[in-house]
Amino acid sequence: MQAPPKSAIFYIDSHRPSKTYSPMIFGQFLEHFHRQVYGGVFEPGSPHADGRGFRLDVIAALRELRVPVVRWPGGCFASAYHWQDGVGAQRRPAYDKAWRVEEPNSFGTDEFVGWCREIGAEPYICTNAGTGTPEEMSDWVEYCNLAAQGAWAKQRRANGYDEPHRVRFWSIGNENYGSWEMGAKTSAEWGRCVVESAKMMKRVDPSIQLLAAALPDLDWTLNLLRTAGDFLDMISIHGYYDGLWEKDEPSSYTTCMLRSAQVEAAIRQTEQVIAVAGYEGKIGIAYDEWNLRGWHHPHGNTPTAIAARDRNDLNATYTMADAVFSAGLLNTCLRHCDSVRMANMAPVVNTRGPLYVHPQGIVRRTTFHVLALYATLLADRVADTFAVSDPLVQADPATPVFDGIATCSAGRTGWRLALINRDPAQTLACTVMLDGQPMEGQHPATVLCGDSPDAYNDIDQPDRVAPERTHLQFEAGSAALPPHSITFLDIR
Repeated sequence: MQAPPKSAIFYIDSHRPSKTYSPMIFGQFLEHFHRQVYGGVFEPGSPHADGRGFRLDVIAALRELRVPVVRWPGGCFASAYHWQDGVGAQRRPAYDKAWRVEEPNSFGTDEFVGWCREIGAEPYICTNAGTGTPEEMSDWVEYCNLAAQGAWAKQRRANGYDEPHRVRFWSIGNENYGSWEMGAKTSAEWGRCVVESAKMMKRVDPSIQLLAAALPDLDWTLNLLRTAGDFLDMISIHGYYDGLWEKDEPSSYTTCMLRSAQVEAAIRQTEQVIAVAGYEGKIGIAYDEWNLRGWHHPHGNTPTAIAARDRNDLNATYTMADAVFSAGLLNTCLRHCDSVRMANMAPVVNTRGPLYVHPQGIVRRTTFHVLALYATLLADRVADTFAVSDPLVQADPATPVFDGIATCSAGRTGWRLALINRDPAQTLACTVMLDGQPMEGQHPATVLCGDSPDAYNDIDQPDRVAPERTHLQFEAGSAALPPHSITFLDIR
């Protein structure tokens, strides 16, 4: 017996104030984990690489995403990473205690900054607040940002970089609240670590934007803000919603969709803590590690455990579930753009990233197209909207089948909508109301929708899931959204 059709009403109010959002919401993340750096963005000797070892096909693809910012070098890797090992002519290999492999250090600060400039992104450096010290962090700022003063600035010049790198974004630590992290801290220890690190880093360069690892948790984050809030521009939170750390058994499409509401809850909780601490409107949120799927890395450093990380590169994992979930997360960040100032999908290549890189070329996964469409098809401002929707499943009314965002130009002469149908199999009757008037007529649209909720792209089928330019027909305000789809609508 076929389920009854679902419907949604999307109300757009052009009379209420719209909000400017930061393009940093469409940021990315790169960590020294498995094949993200080596064999990913950096592969000296590859026919696809330039003289510096940068994969040119990767650079060209990431330019399509208009990546605004990239966070590096981790992640867990950062909490035992000593940046001095990765600069200069004499690089020192080191044992990576986070991922239990040898790090050659041939891709370091100078390479990262140079690569960011190639793709048009701002570099965002996450410092070692695990085994490192405040002085080591501030020395890193000196190396990157001072023109000629200080031993580390002089060292950068000696390494062949006369001009400062001008790195604007810096994070103190990564997940230092977690027992899995090198140099994990208690709440009280963390506040003191952040304030002392921030003081030294700001004394080197007062213009930098500072972030610190936080949680959607009152005990941890309230103490951090009360201790170090005056030095911070944003706090960092993370979210993975299909944890596959030990067992790589990806959840079903519907199960993934039912976790969508967790994103909104995390942002709201963090906003509330910021407000309680008295920093509402002053300190923003960076969702600077997010993905539907958690990275697969079984415990241990045996050859079997290390080899198991190859499972992250199985393209069959990254279906329309990943695309639709990611679109919903971006919609949520845009709705909260007055507090969410940055978000970084983790990672940018290989592992669970939107771009799969192999020795012969690249594959644009389903999430690549989502990110490209959000980066290129939205207008500059987020409008005030409200949606009424049937639930995805009757047993869980908290997860609506529909999600939407409306953007507009400053003069409201044009509207760009991103409309999501989470249902795996049924079209959705979506009514769009603009200032109380039902939408009518035919409007240009771009639709991302696979032939199945489990559709994915791979080396032999690189375009099984790809955006399709079409038109959406409205009658009495209603149009049909395909199942498991994201529709970008252009209303002029």
